[in-house]
Amino acid sequence: MALSRIWSAFIIIAVLVAGYKYFFSKGQEDIFTRMVTGTAKDEMKYVVLGDATKFGGYATADSFAKAAAPFGFKRIDKVDAETKYIVTDNIAADTVKLLVSEFSSVKPVTYDYVTAKFQRPIDGVIETCKTAVNICINLIGIMALFMGLMGIAERAGGIRLLSKIIGPFFSKLFPGVPKDHPAHGHMMMNFSANLLGLDNAATPFGLKAMASLQELNKNKETASDAQLMFLCLHAAGFSLIPVSVIAVRASMKAANPTDIFIPCMITTFVATMAAMIIVSVKQRINLIQPVILMWVLGLTAIITALVVYLRTLTPERLQTFSGVLSNGLILVIFLLIVLGALYKKIDVFDAFVEGAKGGFETAVKIIPYLVGMLVAISMLRISGTFDALIDVLKAFFVWAGMDTRFVDALPTALIRPLSGGGARGMMVSTMSTYGPNSFAGTLSSIMQGASDTTFYVIAVYFGSVAVKDTRYAIGAMLLADLVGIITAILLAYLFFGNLA
Repeated sequence: MALSRIWSAFIIIAVLVAGYKYFFSKGQEDIFTRMVTGTAKDEMKYVVLGDATKFGGYATADSFAKAAAPFGFKRIDKVDAETKYIVTDNIAADTVKLLVSEFSSVKPVTYDYVTAKFQRPIDGVIETCKTAVNICINLIGIMALFMGLMGIAERAGGIRLLSKIIGPFFSKLFPGVPKDHPAHGHMMMNFSANLLGLDNAATPFGLKAMASLQELNKNKETASDAQLMFLCLHAAGFSLIPVSVIAVRASMKAANPTDIFIPCMITTFVATMAAMIIVSVKQRINLIQPVILMWVLGLTAIITALVVYLRTLTPERLQTFSGVLSNGLILVIFLLIVLGALYKKIDVFDAFVEGAKGGFETAVKIIPYLVGMLVAISMLRISGTFDALIDVLKAFFVWAGMDTRFVDALPTALIRPLSGGGARGMMVSTMSTYGPNSFAGTLSSIMQGASDTTFYVIAVYFGSVAVKDTRYAIGAMLLADLVGIITAILLAYLFFGNLA
C-alpha cells in the first residue's frame, strides 16, 4: 500500500505543479505537451536579434547560446521552417514582424522567456513507456545468462555450499530463513556483484534471491522481513570502486578522476550499516551478537586494508586493477560453476537452459511495474517539482548562514533514488557548470557513486515476485539514502574542503 500511495502522490503532485506553471509561469505553455509526448532529444531552434544584455543579463549572444545549449536550445544563423523562436530584446521591431509574417510557425520571445524554460529535455509519458520496455528487453539476455549459470550452480550444489559458509552470519540477520537455505547463497552472490560494481550480474542474482525468499513467504502479497532486510541492504549499494563515475570524470578531464573512490566506498559502507541498523531496529534483531560483530568487524578490516593498498596505486593502475578484479572474478565464477557441475556429473547445458528460461520469464514479468514507476517519475521531473524543492533548500541554507557549496550537488542526490540516468545527467551538468575539479562537481560524483535507484529497485524486485504491500521498505531505504547523503557531504568537506 505504501508504494501505491507514493505512486499516486507522484502523479497528483506532478499534474498540480504542471498546472500551476501552465497558468502562472512564463514560458510554460507547452508543459503538458512535454509531459506526454516530449523526448530527451527534443531540440528548439532559435535565432538571436538585438542586445542579449538587455533582458538576459548575458555579455554576448554567444554566452547566451552556451548557457541555453544544455536545455535543448540550438542557435541557428537565419530563420527557416524549423525555427521555433526569434529571441530578441524588442518584439515590436519591424525586422521581427517581417520574419513572423514570412514564417508563421516562428514565435518572437524575449531572453527572459527562454531562461524561464531552462530545463533539460526529459522523456515524456509515451517515450518513457518505450524506455521501460527496452530496459526489460535488454535485460532478457543478461537475465538468461546469469539465471542459467545459477541453475547450474544449484544443481551442482554450489549455492548450498555458499549458503553453509555464509549461514552462521545470515541466520542471525535473516532469522526467518533456514540456516542452509539456498536464499543465503543467492543473496551472497548479489551482494558480491554489487561490491564489485557488476550491475548486470547483481540484478539477476538479486531477483533470484527475491524468488527464493518468496518461497518462504507465507503471505505472498506482503513483503516478508527477510525480503525487506535483503532489499534495504541491496539498495544501500555497498561497492568498492565506482567504475562508471570514474570513467565520466576521466572523460571530463578531471585532474584526478579516481580521487572519489575512497569517499564513495566509505559512504556506501556507512549507508549499508545504516540500512542494517534501521531494519534491525524495526524487526527487533539484536545486532550485538558475536557472529554479527565478527563478520562486520572482519569486513571493516578487509575494506580498510584494501583502501590502504589502493591508495598506493596510480590512477591508471587503479582503473586496471578495478577491471581485472571485477571482470576477472566473473570469469572465475563461470569457470568454478562449470567445473563443479562437471565434477558432480550433471547435464551442464540442460541445467543452464532450464535456469535461463526463468530469466526470460522474470524480465517480462517486471514490465508493468517498471512502466508504472518510470512514468510517474518522468511526470514528476518534467513538472519542475525537483527544481522548486532545490530552490527552497538553497534559500533555507543561505538563510541559515551555512556553507552552501554542497547545495549545488544536491540535485544529483535528490534524483538518484528516482532515476539513475537522471542523476548521471545531473552529475555531468554539475561538473560542466562548476568544473570536474570543483567542490560541487566532486561531491556530485560521490553522491552518484554512493547509492542505488531506490524506487527502481522497489518496482523491479517486488514486481518480480508480485508483492503488493512493501510495508516500510520505502521509508527505510530513503532513510538509509539520507544517511548516505549526509556522509557524502561530510567526507567531501574532509577530503576536498579546500576546493572552490
